[in-house]
Amino acid sequence: MVLFDRHLLGVGREALRTFPVVVVQGARQVGKSTLAALLTEGSDARQVTLDDVATRGAAQDDPTGFVDQWPQGTLVIDELQLQPALLRSIKASVDRDRRPGRFLLTGSANLLRVKGETDSLAGRAVTLRLRGLSQGEVAGRPDDFVARVLAAPDQLDRMRSEWVRADYVRALAVGGFPDAQRAEGRMRSMLLDGYLERILERDAPSLPGGGQAARIRMVAALLASNQAGELVKARLSDQAGIPQNSITTYLDALESTYLIDLLRPWTPNLTRREIGRPKVFVSDSALTMRLTRTSSSQLESFASTQIGGIVEAFVAGELLKQQGWSEVEFQLFHFRDRAGVEVDLVLELEDGRVLAVEVKSSATYKPEHFSGLKFLREKLGDRFAGGVVLGMSGQSLRFGDRLWGLPISALWEL
Repeated sequence: MVLFDRHLLGVGREALRTFPVVVVQGARQVGKSTLAALLTEGSDARQVTLDDVATRGAAQDDPTGFVDQWPQGTLVIDELQLQPALLRSIKASVDRDRRPGRFLLTGSANLLRVKGETDSLAGRAVTLRLRGLSQGEVAGRPDDFVARVLAAPDQLDRMRSEWVRADYVRALAVGGFPDAQRAEGRMRSMLLDGYLERILERDAPSLPGGGQAARIRMVAALLASNQAGELVKARLSDQAGIPQNSITTYLDALESTYLIDLLRPWTPNLTRREIGRPKVFVSDSALTMRLTRTSSSQLESFASTQIGGIVEAFVAGELLKQQGWSEVEFQLFHFRDRAGVEVDLVLELEDGRVLAVEVKSSATYKPEHFSGLKFLREKLGDRFAGGVVLGMSGQSLRFGDRLWGLPISALWEL
């Protein structure tokens, strides 16, 4: 079996050397258990999983004894969301002994959203988000787009790529699950459909207030059909025939199980950051295609109207993955003002500067593709670090002051 080099490994090792508790959260089957094994390789560690009924029973019967079973090393507990009450016992144990690396916890549902357990490890733990494989991880090469753009902007127009539309469509259809990289055709479809069944019919409905499986699936399919669209709950309610207050509950369940991601709106005025609607997208492009029953041949057609949103969500997903290990700290947003000026992705750096990204599925850079980027450049002045249009061209292009057109593959090939 092929093991992929996970770029979050270095960050995770440093976290274990620093904090008493490290939490690795992410969707099912993205490789959390494998990462945990790699993080503790060569150390004195014991790994247990709460997916096992007997283990879960032992944790429920004697939580204090369970968390203190391996005091001399690191106790790795997989799928902690199945027994969240353990967090209280872990907190008490850490308060008695705060040495680094005592606990490594994994969860397939967001532990911070579990009612009653939200702050039990506050000040004692750090959380790492493990997502599906990035394209750099698939290719076995480092990928840090933001750092590369900022480090050598004068060299960006020299980049060339051999990726063409069919290559991008294949990447979309495979997605980021490690097992999906090793499956082809019908086998990959069966794998992805089985995953969706588990999440939509078991995991999401079982969360507090999770709701009906059929309704959750309907909401997920509607979101997938409008990838990277703004979240309008009233419209979603009308389309699904579901009360709007229930829509909120289902969205929470889908977000808690990491099936969807939300991008908040961005504004230069920090006091108004939350004004506007978030964008929402299914976190894995292959799952999007299965939910909407979209084939690779449909996306390869230049007449496709679906590929734009799927590609935009794919790019956002790659940047969210790289956010975990990038040398440059950044937050990801989208921008739209009241006059209708839009920019797909706004990356705000720790020093307040902004890198803006437009995503296009065409192989040609057009002047109108840069209009939103130019607007932000004029509005922000020196805070504008640069603007990039990512498209399916194999060539790069300088389009004026701090503006470039680059192949989408620059995300992992720079």
